[in-house]
Amino acid sequence: MSEAMLSKVRKLLAQAEDPACTPAESAAFTAKATELIARYGVDRALLAARDPATDPVGDRVLDIIAPYARDKVGLLAAVAEPLRCRCVRRRQGNGFALHLFGFASDLERVDLLFTSLLVQAAHGLAAAPVPAHDHPAAFRRSWLAGFAEVIGGRLRAAETAAVSGSGVPSVALVLADRSDRVQRRLAEQYPRLRTAPPRRLAGTGFDSGAEAGSRADLGGRNLSGSSAADRRLGR
Repeated sequence: MSEAMLSKVRKLLAQAEDPACTPAESAAFTAKATELIARYGVDRALLAARDPATDPVGDRVLDIIAPYARDKVGLLAAVAEPLRCRCVRRRQGNGFALHLFGFASDLERVDLLFTSLLVQAAHGLAAAPVPAHDHPAAFRRSWLAGFAEVIGGRLRAAETAAVSGSGVPSVALVLADRSDRVQRRLAEQYPRLRTAPPRRLAGTGFDSGAEAGSRADLGGRNLSGSSAADRRLGR
């Protein structure tokens, strides 16, 4: 992401977090930051349609460490898919290696948001009381599932709005072609990929996590790095 765009997003989020802001003002600043990130993705896609060298298809591997490694993977997938990236989970020690595929600009957006959301999830979990009748680990897993589901929905809505507001009739075709190219790149490396079965979670934290997901900042202001965020989430 360009420094100018990143600076604008940071300023919006700083305003959103100012205690002097009313809830309505804070929500407006946060929504604008999310809109900018989505619009950036559309702009880069249209630029690459004219000059493919500006935004090549690529991949990267992220190490997702315990505890709650599988739940962190779920959050990463919830961020990656709306931003037109695909991921493959591979077991690695007591965690996972997540192999991400996507265009360079979209991989950059995923990395930015995922790093920030890990930190926000850690803060949210720390503040969420575990009911006396619930097991702490089960509650936290279901909390993270709720958080991830709402984040994914918010990102899909922002991407849809950015496409609608682009004013370019062909943008949907451009983005569909990019998604197809990412899928082909993944299939080249994983021709026999299997889909994991759905999880069954017993904890009662889903609604609490979903509420936190609805409040989360999606502009990526906190860029402390995924390893630090992982450590916070493990507390």
